[in-house]
Amino acid sequence: MHYTIQQIADALGAESQGDTSLTIERAAEPADARATDLAMAMSPKYAEALSGASARAAVLWEGADWQALGLEAAIFVPRPRMAMAGVTAMLDRGQGVEPGIHPSAVIDPTAEIGEGASIGPLAVVGARVKIGKGAVIGPHCVIGMDAVLGDHALLREMVSIGARAQIGDRFIAQPGARIGGDGFSFVTPEVSGAENARKTMGDQGDARAQSWLRIHSLGAVEIGDDVEVGANCTVDNGTIRNTRIGNGSKLDNLVHVGHNTRVGQDCLLCGQTGVSGSVEIGNNVVLGGQTGVVDNIFIGDGVIAGGGTKILSNVPAGRVIMGYPGIKMDTHTNIYKAQRRLPRIARDVEALKKAVFKQPPSD
Repeated sequence: MHYTIQQIADALGAESQGDTSLTIERAAEPADARATDLAMAMSPKYAEALSGASARAAVLWEGADWQALGLEAAIFVPRPRMAMAGVTAMLDRGQGVEPGIHPSAVIDPTAEIGEGASIGPLAVVGARVKIGKGAVIGPHCVIGMDAVLGDHALLREMVSIGARAQIGDRFIAQPGARIGGDGFSFVTPEVSGAENARKTMGDQGDARAQSWLRIHSLGAVEIGDDVEVGANCTVDNGTIRNTRIGNGSKLDNLVHVGHNTRVGQDCLLCGQTGVSGSVEIGNNVVLGGQTGVVDNIFIGDGVIAGGGTKILSNVPAGRVIMGYPGIKMDTHTNIYKAQRRLPRIARDVEALKKAVFKQPPSD
């Protein structure tokens, strides 16, 4: 891929200066940039590295003296991460999936394949599947019967989509993602020790040991438009109703969404987050890495949970939480500060006890 500085600046809606006819081949970090690279130096902290590199052009922070940095051209951006989004989209070389259907793919004759779709080697497409136009199905992917995949979806290698899943446009699934596995739903013939312990928050009572019986998943998974799921991410089918993920939400690697859970729009679920079954998550919620969510609760719109938070009860809209159990972040911070003072407080108390006991008895 080759773009001029002017083409990139126009795509970003950004100001450019210098020789904007310069052509670049790839983006690079400032210290690694070569003459044909576009150095991504969007903060003054990169100035020294940029000066020692071979780059002729760079994306810079507003107000930067590009000529003093030894450049021939520059693009100026007010919001660096937005610029990263635009530049990386232009320069992404993709995964090299060839157009059309690979001869080794197995496609049921009742499946409907949209115009311009690509299906890679050893992919399997089940009965009555509908794949939208321009979709890319990578090698070794499996799409179960009656599933629907929207326009311009991208399944990386070894993604599986379960039967009856309904997925919107521009869906992206990273390698190994599993959409539509059965939910983790089991029951014992009589009340179990786990049920008693949950009810009493104490002993499991006189429940006897029993075998677990499977509750089948009759629901499927619904995913809106512009959703992305990371590598080895799992989303379970619903038991009766469908599990749902709203438009624009993004799930990181190793995120698990349990059966019946509903995730709202534009949510961000970071790596190793685990959401139990039947949770209602509002819009614009951010769950930091390794957040855990207990079943059958709700999390309101705009909630932010710091990394490692364990959410054990309902969270009202707009709250910022942290800790185990998850509480207001400022409260958690104060508790943590107090915990760090405990050893010193214990020493002070011990010293006071010794001082008191050494006092002579009063007359």
